[in-house]
Amino acid sequence: MKASSQIRFTIYGCLAILFWSCLLASTRLVTESFGPIGGSALLYSLSSLFLLCVVGIPKLSYFSTRYLLMGGALFVCYEIFLALSLGYSNSRAQAIEVSIVNYLWPALTVLFAVLGSNKKPNWLLYPAITLAFIGVAWTVSGDNGLSLKQLSANIGTNPLVYLMAFSGAIIWACYCNLTKRQQSKHNAITVFFIATALSLWVKYAASDEPAISFSWQGLSYLASAAFLMAGGYGLWNIAIVGGNMVFLATLSYFTPIFSALFSSILLGVALSQSFWQGVAMVTLGSLLCWWVTRERSPKNMHN
Repeated sequence: MKASSQIRFTIYGCLAILFWSCLLASTRLVTESFGPIGGSALLYSLSSLFLLCVVGIPKLSYFSTRYLLMGGALFVCYEIFLALSLGYSNSRAQAIEVSIVNYLWPALTVLFAVLGSNKKPNWLLYPAITLAFIGVAWTVSGDNGLSLKQLSANIGTNPLVYLMAFSGAIIWACYCNLTKRQQSKHNAITVFFIATALSLWVKYAASDEPAISFSWQGLSYLASAAFLMAGGYGLWNIAIVGGNMVFLATLSYFTPIFSALFSSILLGVALSQSFWQGVAMVTLGSLLCWWVTRERSPKNMHN
């Protein structure tokens, strides 16, 4: 492959990471405009339409029934937990905290992959995972660094959103490992997005959430978030064809930092030095997890 082509594909991957970094804040703006459940349902519905245009829908025969059921259930649960944890947060600042809890999934993905294999893990894996968890605790503790008392108090103000975010991280780690074992050149992302949208509409119909009220500002947030969501997946699918996946895999582990930065800007929230210290720990812990378990041969590098 020509160097210019690889650079172009790699740029697509960088844009995908940029899109995803802006997505969580955009999701919060959508849920503020249309409600936690209704806004999430609208977002995944419009994203599904975009994905149909950008990625398309594969033949279901490409996948095993087991993967469609288990993978689909994990995907739907994760997306619902993530969207609702952002939507039900008491404030924008708490929504950003919750988003960092979600970023435990890279470290957990590596941990589950190691536990599910017969390989003896590098001893550095466990300190790396511990560092990621300490980083989350540091972030949620508030402005004065790690404090178990303050951590408990902050979680106690809205335990449901933190529980959903943490559960989502575990679920997504399971989904990533299940998808990797599928070893298919195709992905069912569009099908799973449609299933997520339908599930959210069912939940909305069964809830007592007020009727959705539309506004031009809300619609602009919705269109932007759906574009970021579908565009991110679409660009990433292109990037993995010919991009530098070693570089992109490394860059993707810095997403918590990018996400916190863009969330701070888009949501107008000033983040403390202590918060950034925690985010750095999560990022470093996740990056170390990948580094100590990475495949040595370049030919084995895949998304």
